[in-house]
Amino acid sequence: MNFTRWSARLPGTQRRAATARAEHPVTTTDRRSEGSGPGSGPGSVPAARVEQLTDEPPPVPAVDELPAREVLDRVPALVALVHGPDHRLAYVNDAYTAAFGVRPIGEPAAEALPELRELGLMPLLDQAQRSGKPRTLKSRKAPDGRSYTFTCTPVPENHGESAVLVFATDVTDHAEAAERLRASERRQRETAVTLQRSLLPQELEEPDDLRIAATYHPGGTEAAVGGDWYDVITLGGGRTALVIGDVMGRGVRAAAVMGQLRTAVRAYARLDLPPHEILQLLDGLAMEIDANQIATCVYAIHDPNEGRLVYASAGHLPILVRDESGTVLRADEPTGPPLGTGGWMHASGSIPLGPGSTAVLYTDGLVERRNEDLDEGIAALERALAGATGTPQVVCDRMVRSAGVTADHDDDVAVLVLQHPARTGPDSELFRNAALELLGGVEAAPRARAFASGVLTSWRFPAELHDLGVLATSELVANSLQHGVPPMRLRLRRTDRRLIIEVTDGDDHLPRRRRAEPADESGRGIAIVATIATSWGSRRTPGGGKAVWCEFVLPKPTD
Repeated sequence: MNFTRWSARLPGTQRRAATARAEHPVTTTDRRSEGSGPGSGPGSVPAARVEQLTDEPPPVPAVDELPAREVLDRVPALVALVHGPDHRLAYVNDAYTAAFGVRPIGEPAAEALPELRELGLMPLLDQAQRSGKPRTLKSRKAPDGRSYTFTCTPVPENHGESAVLVFATDVTDHAEAAERLRASERRQRETAVTLQRSLLPQELEEPDDLRIAATYHPGGTEAAVGGDWYDVITLGGGRTALVIGDVMGRGVRAAAVMGQLRTAVRAYARLDLPPHEILQLLDGLAMEIDANQIATCVYAIHDPNEGRLVYASAGHLPILVRDESGTVLRADEPTGPPLGTGGWMHASGSIPLGPGSTAVLYTDGLVERRNEDLDEGIAALERALAGATGTPQVVCDRMVRSAGVTADHDDDVAVLVLQHPARTGPDSELFRNAALELLGGVEAAPRARAFASGVLTSWRFPAELHDLGVLATSELVANSLQHGVPPMRLRLRRTDRRLIIEVTDGDDHLPRRRRAEPADESGRGIAIVATIATSWGSRRTPGGGKAVWCEFVLPKPTD
């Protein structure tokens, strides 16, 4: 093998000798003049001194004149040379031998260099030989346990054949550092996702009248998770609050803001305020938490007696509702700006949610794509919901699949699905309603007691629960007659888990529990209700006035 012929084609070398000779020719006369002429006799300046005084640069040795084999043997990288169609081994340097042992010269590479075969380099040798262009395989772990980057460079030979120079650089330190970095990123992401999931509800509350499922998918493989969240809050009196939101941005900061907003929503929900008032409070809180951090949010309340979903939206995507016939409705309006912008009065809207209906609340990661309009994503979700049947979890999973959400999805996705089941047969007997308009004066109280007694008897409640229900009805009606104004209404409702008694009137002054002195003739009604009932509460109604309610948990049936 002629090493001199192909040594100049090593990666990173150039043929500079011919150019240097062409630019600075040296003649015989010039060589003679170096040792003759004036001052060349005794006492003259030595030739070396003359050279130091000239402007000529020192000669540069040509690459062709370097001993190629000696250079390659000293190169710390691994070098091998193969030639011919079966890549017969022509040369390996000392570094290659130190790494993989002595290799038989003249044998095909598939047998002589088994490490290259195991690394899948044989096709790379063919490609380099056919194309005449170098091919590189980055960071492959060799049998010796170290990682190398291999470059296969074609080198022309005599007789029309071509050789391939295999040049392997040890990148073990870089590969190990990259793997440590990837492992650190995985740990950070796992920590971030754990933090995110810990801020979401671990178990969804289960209202009597709704069936609910939710899912959360962190986006991408980065450690910076987003601020998507959802929650279900039972308000009492059979009503349920549902909330979903998305804090703009990613990372621990977004997750922390999300956690604070979710906690605030649960606290504000206990006030039993209308949805738009809840968002008004959240808007002010978001500005206090971080004036540069905004969030979108939908807060909705479901009342089974009304058969509607009352909601308010702060820049969030519209709720979708599929009715019993399969028609999908979109709750577009009203919608205000995101939380944290300030200076906006939010408003509440409503959308039907009767028995047999399914509603879907979601974040933008489910429908937003970089190459599509947002409305197209929402329309596609509507079509998927129109054909979705089954349990809320089945519907939830179908929404995620229809949107093409995978493990490497580039944005967080949160979905909340709720169904208002259409109950028939024996199940319908466990969900009953009865109402009475309270007309007249003092005779309204005994009429309400008689009505409650008859209803509770027809519902076959135990005697003890019957008597407690009648007593609670009497106290709530008496309180309304004394402190409220018409119109007044008594409503009794039973579910499979509880008895709910509610009285509404036209006065918006909310009652409070207080300690009555021994001499007081009033002030004990709410205290009695709070003592005998499982829970009680009050709220202002949208059209003016108030509602006061209490609940009794039903005893579990015995086998």
